Amino acid sequence: MRSVQAAGGTAIATPNRRYAFWAVLLGALGFVADFLAKRWALANLDPASPVQVIPGQLYLHLIRNPGAAFSMGEGATVLLTCLAIAAMIFLLVWMVPRVRHPGWAAATGLLLAGVSGNLFDRLFREPGPFHGHVIDFLQVPWFAVFNVADIWITFAAVTVIWLTMITQVNLAGERVDRPEKADSKPSGDDTGTPAS
Repeated sequence: MRSVQAAGGTAIATPNRRYAFWAVLLGALGFVADFLAKRWALANLDPASPVQVIPGQLYLHLIRNPGAAFSMGEGATVLLTCLAIAAMIFLLVWMVPRVRHPGWAAATGLLLAGVSGNLFDRLFREPGPFHGHVIDFLQVPWFAVFNVADIWITFAAVTVIWLTMITQVNLAGERVDRPEKADSKPSGDDTGTPAS
């Protein structure tokens, strides 16, 4: 955040918008990467014939997912679409304008990329608006089939945990220290008289 001088020499803080810009740019680039990856998967993969990339570790398996992770909520596609729209509004209207830290800019941009990538599928892919199926094609052992947008969301979650739990920095770039635990009471009675 930078300051400008008002009449009389009073410093007035003005928001620094560069982090918001980088968040939106990262979100746009991540969206394009997800879109192109899904386009490639649709053009080159057969749902009935998964492709082995790393034996026993990574396969390319094209599926159309109407639900959320692990195919949960398959009958709630409209609800999931509405939740994704609400998440996008929250990110663009509340989070992006408040970002004043590079780590939070990265986390916000990754969230924008992930949410918008899967929201695009729900709005514009078959069988129709608000009922569209998400294109998933990456498969690893003991996990759901996922896509590039899901990777962005996962990276965002890890970044948020790191920022809040390790560095303890908020959106404004201010360090927020955890409250210290209150010291245990000294031995003695409640009147503060030391124990004999």
